[in-house]
Amino acid sequence: MDWGSDLWDQHDVIERHTQSGLDLLERYVKFVKDRAEVEQNYAKQLRNLSKKYSRRGVKEDQDTKLINQQPFQDVLNELNNYAAHREQLSEIMTVNICVELSRNLQELRQERKNHLCEVKKAQQNLESSFKLLETSKKRFEKEWREAEKANQQTERVQQEVSATKADVEKAKQHAHFRVHLADECKNEYALQLQRYNQEQNNLYHSEIPSVYKKLQEMEERCIKLLADGYVQFSETEKNMLPNINKCLDAIISTGRNINEKQVHTLAQTHTHTHTDTRSRARTHTHTHTSDVLAVCMERSYILTYSVSLIRVCTSCHSECLVCVVLICVCVKPPSLEDLSRLPPDQRSRRLQEKINDIQKELQRETEKSEALMKMKGVYEQNSQLGDPSSLQPQITQTAHDIARLRGELNKYQVHTHTHTHTHTHVYDPSVSPSDNIYECEFDDDFDVDVPIGQCTALYDFDGSSEGAVSMQVGEQLSLMQEDQGDGWVRVQRANGDVGYVPASYIQIM
Repeated sequence: MDWGSDLWDQHDVIERHTQSGLDLLERYVKFVKDRAEVEQNYAKQLRNLSKKYSRRGVKEDQDTKLINQQPFQDVLNELNNYAAHREQLSEIMTVNICVELSRNLQELRQERKNHLCEVKKAQQNLESSFKLLETSKKRFEKEWREAEKANQQTERVQQEVSATKADVEKAKQHAHFRVHLADECKNEYALQLQRYNQEQNNLYHSEIPSVYKKLQEMEERCIKLLADGYVQFSETEKNMLPNINKCLDAIISTGRNINEKQVHTLAQTHTHTHTDTRSRARTHTHTHTSDVLAVCMERSYILTYSVSLIRVCTSCHSECLVCVVLICVCVKPPSLEDLSRLPPDQRSRRLQEKINDIQKELQRETEKSEALMKMKGVYEQNSQLGDPSSLQPQITQTAHDIARLRGELNKYQVHTHTHTHTHTHVYDPSVSPSDNIYECEFDDDFDVDVPIGQCTALYDFDGSSEGAVSMQVGEQLSLMQEDQGDGWVRVQRANGDVGYVPASYIQIM
């Protein structure tokens, strides 16, 4: 079928048909992209699977290579190679099919657009010519009517008795002018009609058939590209099959080369070797552990033991010292928040708040640790519920957090005890305990503060914080308690207000 001759009047049908072909090609490009992505994800999952079950880099591999673990590692290596070929297949599909077809699709879209624009432009030119034809036709009809009226007027003038010769001549001249003008419009209309017929014949017998033939050739190329894409899609995977089959053949060869009797002999040798290693481990483990403890204690570190990391030997199925993993979490003493600039009362309150917060957090971490240990016990009793080893990182982290919180709590408690003891007891070496019996009882009953000296304010101080007192420069104050090493002294103003001020802001008299 020739679109130019058989479908010259089916413009809308051709337009929809060509658009449908390009849409199909675009759908196929998206299909290949998705297929390549499937291959890429499949290869990624295979690599993750191989990595998950591979024992490469594990210390126990030095022993397990003597039995049947090495063939399984070879299988995992071949699986990695298999995944690499799948990735290569995905890359070839993307580059050779998707990229090439996308480029051709863009070119075909632009070509179709240009051809349809040519048809539209030719139709617009024909419509413009038809409008000119209509205009000339209407003008010819108008002038012809005017000429008829002029001839009729001339005949009436000639029949009138009272008409002069001049009137008759004037009417004849006017009629002659109208007839001549009507003839000119007639010639112009005839010329425009001939031109329109020629353009119409050229459009439907030359221009449109030529454009439609180009669209037909474009559609054929589109179909050919789609067919080649089908073939290339299959040939790409077919060419990759020999490499994939090599990986599968290597796995088959690995399985067939395993000698179960030789594995049994090597397993016995491994058992004896492991027994000797375990004996040597019993001799040196205690000494090594003691050395680690000594170094950590010397550096004032906090030690936490994660006894849940004890492993069971895969060969003897018992807890042996060579398989015990001892974790020493060394945590440096926590740095306390700088509270030295606060008054003693406010500082004591802040320290107590810190202690309460740490105790709450320590309680939460302890409950979390107990829950993890219970869950691990359940997993060990029933392996279908989960893998016990998957909980080990959380157990280790929880133990580390508990050790850190205990260290912080101990530090704050010691600091609080020292601060309380410093500000509640004043030791006087010149007075014996027996001489202070009545004085201590008196203080406990009445709590009377006695000034121990006088001082002068060197600077203004705004005692807006809790436990502090304000003072003005030059003000005379009573010294109630000296600096205890924290940079604050307790004073009393003349109006009776008592509180703490910085020691560097006064001068003792």
